[in-house]
Amino acid sequence: MDNISGLPDELLVRILSLVPTEVAVSTCILSKRWKFLWMYLPKLDFTDRDESLLVLKDFINKNLPLHRAPVIESFLLSLYESREKNIKPEDIRQWVEIAVSRHLRELDVSYSSDKKENMVPNCLFTCKSLVVLKLRFLTLMDVPSKACLPSLKTLLLELVVYEDQKPFEALLSICPVLEDLEVRFREDESIQEFTISVPSLRKLCLHISYYWSSLERYEIDTPCLEYLQLADWNDSPCLVKNMPKLKKAHVDVVSFAVKNVIGSVTSVKHLTVCSEDVYGHGNVFDQLEHLTLCICKDDSSNLLAQFLKDSPNLRVLVISQLDLHADLKTNEMGFWNQPSSVPECLLSSLRILNWEGYFGRPQDRDIAVYILKNARHLRTATIWADTNEHDVPNLEMIKELTLSSRASSTCELVFVEMP
Repeated sequence: MDNISGLPDELLVRILSLVPTEVAVSTCILSKRWKFLWMYLPKLDFTDRDESLLVLKDFINKNLPLHRAPVIESFLLSLYESREKNIKPEDIRQWVEIAVSRHLRELDVSYSSDKKENMVPNCLFTCKSLVVLKLRFLTLMDVPSKACLPSLKTLLLELVVYEDQKPFEALLSICPVLEDLEVRFREDESIQEFTISVPSLRKLCLHISYYWSSLERYEIDTPCLEYLQLADWNDSPCLVKNMPKLKKAHVDVVSFAVKNVIGSVTSVKHLTVCSEDVYGHGNVFDQLEHLTLCICKDDSSNLLAQFLKDSPNLRVLVISQLDLHADLKTNEMGFWNQPSSVPECLLSSLRILNWEGYFGRPQDRDIAVYILKNARHLRTATIWADTNEHDVPNLEMIKELTLSSRASSTCELVFVEMP
């Protein structure tokens, strides 16, 4: 008897769950004992791996009804080339319906079709066991009126097709314990307005395209939110209600939106921000300890000055260009208006300065020299020098900052040359 055959069935099933479902099913020919083992897999993964979709369809239709596990922990359908018409919406609905009947806990479906009809069965919207739902590219036409997903905590909606905002808002309304929501709308979305109102939500990632021309307004009402990632490159009005429990935020917005967003995130301890404009007056970030500021916009320097003034307890300042903006070639930060008085954070709290992508231009030098001159408790200032973008020699950069006065006698100035 070989060693693996001596293992208990439970362990063999766990081993089979680590390989693609097609491979696990193929083990049924090994012996009588192996014939049924795959049927108890807790996780099923049906992914288009450059094979004929017709072959994959036949494989699923033949084997999925044979599955016997009382609970399906995870059911994955990734069919990115579904426009071949070998797999139709009714096929998706049938397979999901089978999965739901097995007390499904996680569903992840990627599928697109030109047909204007729901691509998931109505029974999905009453699945009491479902904890994680991820939908990509599907069409969502309506949500049943008596639907409820009482256990759903994580929801991803990526490039889903909606006829209007009703099914989107209806889906959110039937998730009473939803905690984690990520929404990425399509560039050619037809929705004119929408509202995200989820009292239980703790994490929200929302992406709104610059090319979404029909959008007129949107609203976010999530009073228990702890983490926000908002990428809004559209010019449409937005209303973001107060988020008193917010601890961390990533805000990448155009100038119109920043004034509406910033006032609702003043409770954060960790903030990453990129905007084309300053955010107005009257906001105080008295909890903010870590600020990452993207400097790819013209008015980034004045935004920095405003945050320094309004963040009295700031301890870590990172000046950089966000990864998503690295290819935009828009680092045109203008000259800044030096604050009329030294900000409180420079006098009492700032400990660390990291500047990633320091070009050594006059506007860069002015900011760096000002911080070094006034930050009394600064411990380290690390400068990642980019000598290629504006042809400023590294040695010249080092001399300028090394010879500048420093308010902190213990500040260590570190230079790193970027590749």
